[in-house]
Amino acid sequence: MPAHTIPTQLKLLRGNPGKRPLRTDEPKPEIAANLPDPPPFITGYAADEWWTVGAELHRLGLLTIVDVAPLAAYCHAYGQWRMAAEALARMQNNDPLMNGMIIKTKYGDAAQNPLVYVVRKAAADMVRYAAEFGLTPAARTRINAGVQGEQSQSKFAGLLAG
Repeated sequence: MPAHTIPTQLKLLRGNPGKRPLRTDEPKPEIAANLPDPPPFITGYAADEWWTVGAELHRLGLLTIVDVAPLAAYCHAYGQWRMAAEALARMQNNDPLMNGMIIKTKYGDAAQNPLVYVVRKAAADMVRYAAEFGLTPAARTRINAGVQGEQSQSKFAGLLAG
């Protein structure tokens, strides 16, 4: 994510090592008093993920009222990934030769199991959305979750101070 597109709230959590001025005119959507309920179509595994991840994002101040749709997209992708992965695992248990990766078409030809594509696509979508909220290990390394003062100085700060 280019530096100019990083929201100020994430920059604050990451720290500001470049000491560049932070935007003061950035829109600041309202943070609801409580975690909003998921949209009605977020059910099952997706709803479970909403209550787990959404609660943490809300606690960190990273979930505003306008972030409900992107969080719903993440949770939906998570739910699709989980359901497809479980369906594929059930097929794999019954297919020791091909592990459910290859299926026979109605014409008798071998083809890739469509569930393989669904699992990969949902996982890719989920990880892409997750990175937007700082939910991946790589995205988290760029976030300084409130460490301030002496601990936030660089390892060379003491040398430069004399």
